[in-house]
Amino acid sequence: MKVLVIGGTRFFGIHMVNELLSKGHEVTIATRGNISDTYGNRVNRIIIERTNEQSMKSALSSNYYDVVIDKTAYCSNDIKYAMEAVNCNKYIHMSSTAVYEPKHMNTVEADFDGVSKELVWCDRKDFLYGEVKRQAECALWQKYRDRNWIAVRYPFVVGSDDYTKRLEFYVEHTMKSIPMDIDNLDSQLGFIRSDEAGKFMAFLVDQDFRGAINGSSEGTISIREIIEYVEKKTGAKAVVDQAGAKAPYNGEPEYSINTEKARALGFRFSILQDWIYELLDYFIQGEK
Repeated sequence: MKVLVIGGTRFFGIHMVNELLSKGHEVTIATRGNISDTYGNRVNRIIIERTNEQSMKSALSSNYYDVVIDKTAYCSNDIKYAMEAVNCNKYIHMSSTAVYEPKHMNTVEADFDGVSKELVWCDRKDFLYGEVKRQAECALWQKYRDRNWIAVRYPFVVGSDDYTKRLEFYVEHTMKSIPMDIDNLDSQLGFIRSDEAGKFMAFLVDQDFRGAINGSSEGTISIREIIEYVEKKTGAKAVVDQAGAKAPYNGEPEYSINTEKARALGFRFSILQDWIYELLDYFIQGEK
């Protein structure tokens, strides 16, 4: 298939593009051209300015793609600029579990209603992250409901290649006894590994599915469990203090993500407990 990837040059987008290439798809990546990639001549490249409507139309409207994977649509205007520009059979939007108000244990796709919520055409800075992602989905559910689209909802994506360093924050601060302000120490949280996040997006290219779908590793873990593991492995002692640095996962409620829809399609995510400690070991080694 001819697949256009908007984004795809960092983090789990790299895993996704490599998986698409391994499956034999003809891949074109559309980016600002600011980040180098290692795909060589295996991909075609288009330069776009993602938040500029005219740039999107000029760069993307002249070609047909079987599938468009949009990793960089944050708000409703981003959705509009893509949907009005591309000519494709299927559009896959990288959404987020941040659309849920709020997440909770066993969060299912129907917990966010993109049909009834008022659609507001907005830019990325008009609202907080969760709301702009909700508005992006509202655009799909309301303005483009007759188009063939998928909205993929992930919780926090983590891995050794995680440029956000959010999970690594807890390892570093624990090992160095740097005070941390943590407001959800015992809340169970869900995660997805970066390679699986990429592979699931590539998997959906060939699936007969429409609408929203969750992706997440099976199981949860608390910040306390993470910190206690680091303490046990290193002999360090975490300092939890309201005067400390604000922890990156603050404000997250206790939740888990239901992935029954993905399993019904034939994709099974890994079990969180099978790999999270190995990842923590990787970060521990990096701090030594």
